[in-house]
Amino acid sequence: AAAMLGALRRRWDAYKYRFVPWLALNLRRKRRTLRYVPESSQDKIISDEDVFETLLKIFKALFINDFSRQAHILALLPDTRCKYLELLTVEQKRSKVNSCNHQSQHVFSPEEVLFNTLGFSVTRDQSSLVSAGTGVFVTKGFVPKGTVVSMYPGTVYRKHEPIFFQSLGNPFIFRCIDGILIDGNDKGLSRSVYRSCSRRDQLGPFQMSDESWLTAALQNPLAVGQYVNNCSHDKAANVCYQEFDVPGYFPVELKQYLPNIVYSHDIESHLRCVVLVTLRDIKQGEELFSNYYTIVN
Repeated sequence: AAAMLGALRRRWDAYKYRFVPWLALNLRRKRRTLRYVPESSQDKIISDEDVFETLLKIFKALFINDFSRQAHILALLPDTRCKYLELLTVEQKRSKVNSCNHQSQHVFSPEEVLFNTLGFSVTRDQSSLVSAGTGVFVTKGFVPKGTVVSMYPGTVYRKHEPIFFQSLGNPFIFRCIDGILIDGNDKGLSRSVYRSCSRRDQLGPFQMSDESWLTAALQNPLAVGQYVNNCSHDKAANVCYQEFDVPGYFPVELKQYLPNIVYSHDIESHLRCVVLVTLRDIKQGEELFSNYYTIVN
C-alpha cells in the first residue's frame, strides 16, 4: 500500500503543473513567488548581445580545450582553423600549461573550462528542498548578478507540432511566452525524439546540436537548467528564465554545444534557446531557484 501511494504521489508531482484547478489554487496562494511581465514583453533581464557574447565565450573555450578532436571540422574551414590556432597559442602562453612541450595540449574537464572562463561552475546534485529530487548548485566560484548561469536543453516545438505523447508524465516541458515549447526531459520518448532530430540535422562532420546533456558526461556544462527547482517562501528565486533566438550568423563550428534542436524544419526560423540569468550575486554552495510561474498581464 505504501509503495502504491508513493507511486501515485510521484505521478501527481509530475502532473500537477498542468492541472488547471491546482494551478489556479496555487497561483492565489503563492502570489509572492509569482513573476509578472507585460503582455507581449520579451522579458529580457540582460540584452541578447550579452547572452550571445557569453555563449560565444564559453563555447570557444570548450572548442579550444577539445581542439585535437576538431580536426575533421577545421579541415573544411581553413580560415577558422587559423583563427583558433592563434587563440590556442595565446591561451597556452597565458596558462603556461605547455611551456615544456608545445606539441601537447592539457585537456580540462568541461566544468573546469567553465570555471576558468566565466569564474564559476555548476552541477546537478540532490536538492536542498525536501522531496524536490535533483537540483542545480554553484559548486565553485562566484556568479555576479546578470550572468548567464545555465541553459534549458531540449527539443523545441512550435504551437502546431505534436507533443502530446512526450508530455505525458513529463515535468520538464518549458513554455515560452509566445507558446513555443521546449521538452527538457532526458529520458524515454523525449530522449529518443531529441536524438533523432539531432542526427537528422547533422551536416557531414558538423553537429548542429549537443546530445551530451542526455548523459552524465556533459559536453556543455551549462546544459543543466531543466533541473533548477521552483522557488518558495523560504527559498527565493535567484535566477530567471530568458528566451534567446540563436542568430543565423552563429559560428557553425560552435553549434555542437547548443543543447537544443527544432522538432521539424518545415518553416525556416531561428533556433529558440532559454538561458537562466542570475537575479542577484550567487556564492559557492548555493542552489539555484527559478520561478515556474510567469504571469503575462
